[in-house]
Amino acid sequence: MDGAKVLYIEDNVENRTLVKRVLEVEGYVVLEADGGIDGLRIVREEAPDLVLIDINLPEIDGYEITTRLRQMEGLNDIPIVALTANVLKGDRERSLDAGCDGYIQKPIDVDLLPAQIAAFLRQARQQQNTI
Repeated sequence: MDGAKVLYIEDNVENRTLVKRVLEVEGYVVLEADGGIDGLRIVREEAPDLVLIDINLPEIDGYEITTRLRQMEGLNDIPIVALTANVLKGDRERSLDAGCDGYIQKPIDVDLLPAQIAAFLRQARQQQNTI
């Protein structure tokens, strides 16, 4: 998965910095957006291999962003993974119902995150190869 482009849509700069450092060490190219509008623009311009998205964002929340991403022609098959502190009963299901392919709860496990991202990318590539 070396060189895979991962977009992280997150308004908390410390969270973005941590995820960026962890993933870049593993060879990922990490793009950052501090909100949903910026994230949607970057998806259109960069067509990342995977989108990590916080659910609790200021302008528009992660559920709405996911819904909009799923409607973008030619980009709607990009895997989207919720990376969120929303860990109440039903939050995971709500993320998946909105169109996320996966769910990782915060605080992240820095030792596990690269393997989780690699697994989501592998799964997406396998699905694309079966179509």
